[in-house]
Amino acid sequence: MKPEEILSIPDHLLPAFVSECFKERLKIWGNSFEFCSIINAKSGLCDRGCKFCAQAFPKKTKAPVYPLVDIETMVEGAKRAKKAQAFRYSIVTSGKGINEKELLVIVEAVKRIKQEVEIEVDVSLGIMPDEFLEELKKSGVRRIHHNLETSKEFYPKITTKIDWNEKYRFAQRVKEQNLELCCGGLFGMGETEEDWISFANALAQLEPESIPVNLLIPIPGTPLENIKPLSPLSFLKLIMYLRLKFPKAELRLCGGREYNLRETQAIAALVVNGFMVGGYLTRAGRDPSFDYQLIRDLGFNLITHPQNRQEKA
Repeated sequence: MKPEEILSIPDHLLPAFVSECFKERLKIWGNSFEFCSIINAKSGLCDRGCKFCAQAFPKKTKAPVYPLVDIETMVEGAKRAKKAQAFRYSIVTSGKGINEKELLVIVEAVKRIKQEVEIEVDVSLGIMPDEFLEELKKSGVRRIHHNLETSKEFYPKITTKIDWNEKYRFAQRVKEQNLELCCGGLFGMGETEEDWISFANALAQLEPESIPVNLLIPIPGTPLENIKPLSPLSFLKLIMYLRLKFPKAELRLCGGREYNLRETQAIAALVVNGFMVGGYLTRAGRDPSFDYQLIRDLGFNLITHPQNRQEKA
């Protein structure tokens, strides 16, 4: 089945095609599954004006506002992530990018985490120069996260304060620096299925190792607060499309999965490789124990240690 064919299937018939996507998943990934977790290391200090983001409108949304947290806080966040059985932990900051002083703090935090916690450390720090990427790589970071968010065509409807092409070029530079790329998007903002296809085609040129899938939670105080959510089956169709489009990429369900997928999370878990657990940037997720139980009930093997992942491969 071609990936685009999934998008033409009526919603009520979609569950019948889950097995097609599950077979593709099994070919590459077997029965392995991963959790990842993040820390909101700098919050609310952003002038990009993305219409979906609570941090872009903190006065209206009451999103927390604080500068970069200290090294100890980042290390403690990694320990909590490990306790939640996460394989990966990402340090995330708001804003278009970070400055040199912030970079030095994050580099030292990464070094501490690598010494004290058995967990992969990723970063999501906006758009950075190559020399910042080099320093992060030296500290032990192997993967950089930077979402395209949506298609090039739809992006100006989300914000005009940053150019989609600039984001795309940065993602290219990450790959050029021999770093792994975690690059995905946010869905349910009013875009069309044609936007999904355009987004996926752009992503295919980047060949990211990991694709995070975020589903919009309409947040009061943002310009998208009144948008009507898509149905769980519509989002499931998107996830299945991305699985067939990117069989070799890690497909991760992240922010908004509980709100949008509800009980169909169990079906989606058959298609993806992992969940983000332990909460999101400004919204709490569910208790990770529920996700752990779900993965066990589905017969998956939760990978929590790099050695286990190598043995499984």
